[in-house]
Amino acid sequence: MIIAVDGPAASGKGTIARALARHFGLPHLDTGLLYRAAALRLLRTGGNPASEEQAVAACDMTGIDFADPELKSEAAGGVASRISAYPAVRAALVERQRRFAEQPGGAVLDGRDIGTVIAPNADAKLFVTASPEVRARRRFDELERLGMPLPFADVLADIEARDARDRNRPTAPLAQAEDAYLLDTSSLGVEGAIAEAIAAVTAATATAAGR
Repeated sequence: MIIAVDGPAASGKGTIARALARHFGLPHLDTGLLYRAAALRLLRTGGNPASEEQAVAACDMTGIDFADPELKSEAAGGVASRISAYPAVRAALVERQRRFAEQPGGAVLDGRDIGTVIAPNADAKLFVTASPEVRARRRFDELERLGMPLPFADVLADIEARDARDRNRPTAPLAQAEDAYLLDTSSLGVEGAIAEAIAAVTAATATAAGR
């Protein structure tokens, strides 16, 4: 069973995807970390995010620690959003994601284009969203916990800028798949959002099995 979870930054899709993976006993991949890892490598090697060639070279994941807290930094996130618009960067990381999705037994993947590009034939698709203000507050709180505080106005501006880049990029833009369940978490707590996601996936897979 393949479960695709898409949505904009700080919508709660990662939390929901991890919970789905636990509930259904599936491996999970946060595909955004791949782009953040490339962005962090680019930053640490003094590369230029405006260079598609240098961004592609940074997609080598050798030696990357996916538990590195710097992957969650605004700097890494901002550069990741920029370089993810490059077709060659996306091409460099697409096959890695598809291999993960197609492993025996299936998987849960979350990102921006899972249900539309990476796994368009996924058994269940969710599009998780929330208002920009709610997402900015979540991101603001996360950065506080990580010891990387920023003014709320800056976090909101970054969220809105990322949304614009993600939705308007020419290659694999952020979009809700036609057959994805829309889950708005603006007024939901974590447990409520997870419960609704599990119910949606259960319904989708039951429908598919009955065809």
